[in-house]
Amino acid sequence: MNVEKVLPYQKDNSSKKVQVAKMFDNISKRYDLLNHVLSCGIDIIWRRKAIKYLINDKPKRMLDIATGTGDFAIEAYKTLKPELINGIDISQGMLNVGIDKMEKLGLQKSIILELGDSENIHFEDNTFDAATVAFGVRNFENLEKGIGDIYRVLKPGGKLVILEFSKPQIFPFKQLYNFYFNAILPTIGKLISKDDSAYRYLPESVKAFPDGKAFLEILNKKGFKEVKWKSLTLGISSIYIGQK
Repeated sequence: MNVEKVLPYQKDNSSKKVQVAKMFDNISKRYDLLNHVLSCGIDIIWRRKAIKYLINDKPKRMLDIATGTGDFAIEAYKTLKPELINGIDISQGMLNVGIDKMEKLGLQKSIILELGDSENIHFEDNTFDAATVAFGVRNFENLEKGIGDIYRVLKPGGKLVILEFSKPQIFPFKQLYNFYFNAILPTIGKLISKDDSAYRYLPESVKAFPDGKAFLEILNKKGFKEVKWKSLTLGISSIYIGQK
């Protein structure tokens, strides 16, 4: 499946991967604040719901891809108590915020954050019991390659849980959401983050992402079985689950 390539900085000739890293470096210090403000705190509830899909699996070793500042990894650790969570991200700026957060919480030995490429994960095959991605797969330069590499590092029977924005379809919520997402959100994002491109890129990347059944097809294609999808908050975001 061909996925439309949306870039944060249209006049920049570098790859999407380089541009996404630059964008998150630019907004890293205000990212957590913006996330909670722009979602009215609903993002915290979404993360908790996503993590619950792993409770029965009791994973001991987890990988959090596109970990950012580590919020999803922290929520996973609090709920699941695995032996170790490795978090990888292409933005050192985001990781620096996350590493400070882990040290303040005393979790630096339980949640290890490091630079890492989702499409070329630097861990051996069959390493992890579970993998998670929160609001990160739409930023992959090559979506199928990234999903395939996550499959590679999961142990047989390991589970993948993805939380990602999707496109509401219910009238009139769809129209209200699109107005907020395309007009209000970029304006607030620009004022707080001082990066005009980051919050223009967000709605464009969500629009281009193959959500719902289309994404389940990609998971199936890359080897995942028992795939399913749960819509959240009238379709603003979705949880996707697959098993190796």
